[in-house]
Amino acid sequence: MIPQTFKEVIDLGDGRTISLETGKLAKQAHGSVVVQMGDAMLLCTVVSSYKPSTMDFFPLTVDYREKFAAAGRYPGGFFKREARPSNEEILTMRLVDRVLRPLFPSDYKFETQVMIQLMSHDEEVMPDALAGLAASAAIQLSDIPFEYPISEARVARINGEFIINPSRAQLDEADIDMMVGASEDSVSMVEGEMDEISEEEMAEAIKFAHEAIKKQCEAQRKLAEAFGKKETREYEKERNDEAIEQKVHEATYQKVYDIAKGGHGKKDRTDAFANVKEEVQALFSEEELEENSDLIKKYFKKSQKEAIRDLTLKEGIRLDGRKTDEVRPIWCEVDYLPSTHGSSIFTRGETQALATVTLGTSREANQVDLPTHQGEETFYLHYNFPPFSTGEAYPIRGTSRREIGHGNLAQRALKGMIPEDCPYTVRVVSEVLESNGSSSMATVCAGTMGLMDAGINLKKPVSGIAMGLISQGDNYAVLSDILGDEDALGDMDFKVTGTEDGITACQMDIKIKGLSYEILVNALKQAREGRLHILGKITDTISAPNQEVKAHAPKIITRRIPNEFIGAMIGPGGKVIQELQKETGTEIVINEDPVTEEGIIEILGTQQEGIDKVLAKIDSVTFKPEKGSVYEVKVIKLLDFGAVVEYTEAPGNEVLLHISELAWERTNNVTDVLNLGDVIDVKYFGVDPKTRKEKVSRKALLARPPREDKKGSSKENNNKKD
Repeated sequence: MIPQTFKEVIDLGDGRTISLETGKLAKQAHGSVVVQMGDAMLLCTVVSSYKPSTMDFFPLTVDYREKFAAAGRYPGGFFKREARPSNEEILTMRLVDRVLRPLFPSDYKFETQVMIQLMSHDEEVMPDALAGLAASAAIQLSDIPFEYPISEARVARINGEFIINPSRAQLDEADIDMMVGASEDSVSMVEGEMDEISEEEMAEAIKFAHEAIKKQCEAQRKLAEAFGKKETREYEKERNDEAIEQKVHEATYQKVYDIAKGGHGKKDRTDAFANVKEEVQALFSEEELEENSDLIKKYFKKSQKEAIRDLTLKEGIRLDGRKTDEVRPIWCEVDYLPSTHGSSIFTRGETQALATVTLGTSREANQVDLPTHQGEETFYLHYNFPPFSTGEAYPIRGTSRREIGHGNLAQRALKGMIPEDCPYTVRVVSEVLESNGSSSMATVCAGTMGLMDAGINLKKPVSGIAMGLISQGDNYAVLSDILGDEDALGDMDFKVTGTEDGITACQMDIKIKGLSYEILVNALKQAREGRLHILGKITDTISAPNQEVKAHAPKIITRRIPNEFIGAMIGPGGKVIQELQKETGTEIVINEDPVTEEGIIEILGTQQEGIDKVLAKIDSVTFKPEKGSVYEVKVIKLLDFGAVVEYTEAPGNEVLLHISELAWERTNNVTDVLNLGDVIDVKYFGVDPKTRKEKVSRKALLARPPREDKKGSSKENNNKKD
């Protein structure tokens, strides 16, 4: 017997709906829900341990997977099963995690796992936009402590009109692609890419998404009430001691305040704070330390955070001595690495990124093979964050989720500035060598310079800046170019990239409730001032893209040929193209245009001479003589019944000159008229309807001698009158 189900439907107002259903699937999970939009269905479950973790942070795991069966496809690879998550799945996990994590109680340290699975796919629905809604709805149906429902929605602008949760096809036409996470009361997360929009336009897009999210939060409440709202579970609360808290605060607050006001560098500041921590620990006996070390540590962090925030709000002074709108000193350099196709260094304060650029053919495009999307990227960016960049030592176990997220943000910031007619596949790699605040924005700046150094004709240079916010009541301070420490103690962390004309990408995490749009716009405008300042440093270093790629970098030429000549260019078993690559020192890639069915030939080489030889071969293979035209040919082979001749303007393109077409007089031997290597002119007659072969003639260009009658006299003489 099918169990009773409970369902809520959200009307998007344009004929589309989203439904939330529970009661049928995964009933042993602490909360489960099926979210459906069109034919797309996501199953989300949540489970939280009843035993506390030994970790000193909240062990939350968000897992998002797209099943290939959902789209009626097989996974690639030998084992034919889903394995490690794709980059796109990891990016969705990060989006959901960032909205959920702050809403669990700060003292909740129980291992919690949210699993979201795409079980059915619809080409008209992008499922990542439903993942946040599914996660929050599953939690609302559980007994896990959670502050209030949230949701996420994608907002796009197409022809000036905003739309919620567009299809991928619609997104291709949009100038805004933004994911917004929020509760009914306030926005908590924004991430996306834009086509040089203003700060006010960005705020309008966020507002539009927030209105849709409010309805989704209301639907979650109704579903939980219909299902039967569970009592929130009791859990072991974190221990507190007011006496210890007061003692730590009195011993540390002013000392931390004075150190923060001193404007020290990262190492000196860290050492000074560590000394204060040791001094406060010395105020307690060994027995007290053994019993309350965790509390002393927690209260010291709280006192430290309070002192630093107060310093900024009261005096407008930051940890390193800067004013709130001041950007750290910057130095830049291009063409640093002699063997790369492009390179640059961007250093801002104690953050440094070294970018490299590599140019290739379509063969080097990044292949995307997902249940929901297949395609390729001809521009992509990779970000590496080694432990030495922060003076640490720990094992490297593959690419981290953080590296994937930061690399994706920088890629989205830059990709819109790559010209549509760029013939190359372009890979940018950012090596973060030092980090103390926003290495992802340093990556954007280094990437811009590296691309310009490589000779990529960027539409406009892009810069990026990380901003922070400290607020208390009506008093607030927006911080430009935040430090790593300021990121942890602030109320908002947002990164904004753009050109001089507008925003190209953003990533924003808002940690306080009820942030006004007025503060948000003011913060974005201050970010614009910082971006333009940094952009000036970039253009002072390299004012425009190099007009040519470097001498050792490959040049690329693209040619289109009719479909019927593709086989001739490749040759049997690839023989022609392989020999041509070896002879010319080039790399040749041939693809077929799926629309026009033309052959697209990419020639990549460092020597122009080799490229020219390939172009000559293409001209030769695709050469088509015109009927009635005269062509110069060279005799390359003598036969009993004629000569094989080669068009001199298309070497390798051969045709038979039959013995009967050599001269008007009867020719007994080809060698009576031609020798090997002779260069002559012939007339092209097209395809002979009798032989169905191309016909050329030498005699057609010669004067025809008078014909004689049977008595031996010419017709000309016989026709003369006395």
